[in-house]
Amino acid sequence: MDFNKISFRIRYAETDQMGVVYHGNYPQYLEMGRVEWLRTFGVSYKSMEENGIMLPVISLQLNFKKSAVYDDLISVSTKLVKTPSVRIEFDYEIHNEEGELLATANTVLAFMDMKSKRPIKCPDYLLEKIEKGN
Repeated sequence: MDFNKISFRIRYAETDQMGVVYHGNYPQYLEMGRVEWLRTFGVSYKSMEENGIMLPVISLQLNFKKSAVYDDLISVSTKLVKTPSVRIEFDYEIHNEEGELLATANTVLAFMDMKSKRPIKCPDYLLEKIEKGN
């Protein structure tokens, strides 16, 4: 399963006084990567929620290698670790425009029924799209 890549420029508001990206912003970057990964399969968080499914993060691991700074053009690469079941797991790499590795990460999310607040299996329509590769 290949990485899906998105790129964007670091905004001033995302940095501290030294111009370095505040570490608390990285989970948002990972979410941006996941949202776009899903979109490549024609699925959105919004459509899943409209169908009564939510995807809360249940595990987040971040490893910082080098600082991202104001005005850097960074890329977030998102990769599905394995076929989802009740959980869906992603690995990430964040690089700057010079190709330097800034961070690696892993998240695990759970498919949840919005009404019952109970875990459920990955929806068949998403499994089918993943297995087809789009």
